[in-house]
Amino acid sequence: MAKIFILGDVRKGGLLALAAAALFGLSTPAAKAIVGNVAPLVLAGLLYLGSGLGLLLFRLLRGEGGVALERRDLPWLAGAVLFGGGLGPALLMWGLVRTTGSAASLLLTLEGVFTALIAWIVFREPFNRRIGLGMAAIFIGAVVLALRGPPGAAASWGAAAVAAACLCWAIDNNCTSRISHVDAPTLAMIKGLVAGSVNVVLGLAIGGAMPGIGPVAAAGAVGLLGYGLSLVLFVLALREVGAARTGAYFSTAPFLGAVLGVVALHEPLTVTLIVAGLLMAFGVYLHLTEPAAEG
Repeated sequence: MAKIFILGDVRKGGLLALAAAALFGLSTPAAKAIVGNVAPLVLAGLLYLGSGLGLLLFRLLRGEGGVALERRDLPWLAGAVLFGGGLGPALLMWGLVRTTGSAASLLLTLEGVFTALIAWIVFREPFNRRIGLGMAAIFIGAVVLALRGPPGAAASWGAAAVAAACLCWAIDNNCTSRISHVDAPTLAMIKGLVAGSVNVVLGLAIGGAMPGIGPVAAAGAVGLLGYGLSLVLFVLALREVGAARTGAYFSTAPFLGAVLGVVALHEPLTVTLIVAGLLMAFGVYLHLTEPAAEG
């Protein structure tokens, strides 16, 4: 049966996805600040371990019991862990070493595009011209925003790795949407613990070293907020609006990071930033005001 989205769900889901985008978007420059002192694969593992351990502690403090997963959920969970928790962060950390943090943040817009395309083409999620126009406006806004970066900053193997990471996360997002009925903190916890442990072990096995307490704590904090809490909000958004629209909202992460730069870091408010902001705001508006429709 086709899923029916109502207006209230769209607004709620949009706000949840935008909050997830803000947390994840800010985690990329934060990870860039750490990656110079930590092997990329080890850092990817520490980020997810911070997410998993933090959410595990949350569950223990709430006194929650076992995890309610059915056998039919396991293949989707395995895909989410493999692509989203294993390959995705490893490729991103590898790419961060070879490109700038700002270029990588802008390239992350591709995750929303890939997510929407997979949801529409493979899983036949509801689609209409209004949704497509909103997605296009957000994507064009991200392209305009990318023009603010230095020429050639993203034209590297590092950029290709970040784009590949986006594709992995798009697959992860669509896998997660198949099991979004499962408790959101539980999904994020499982992904964090499994993927984090595997990446740390692999990173150490290929010659990486465990960093000092400072970088470990920093990675844990960034992972808990940018990967753990962000994923919880993302899963909640999936329940309301599906993978395609959630991915579209998530594409605003670069713009949200740019706004933070203007407000907190006193970066210049340029014409390109204003144009990108208007395009993205228009795209989000089209999605948030989508009338009740049956796909």
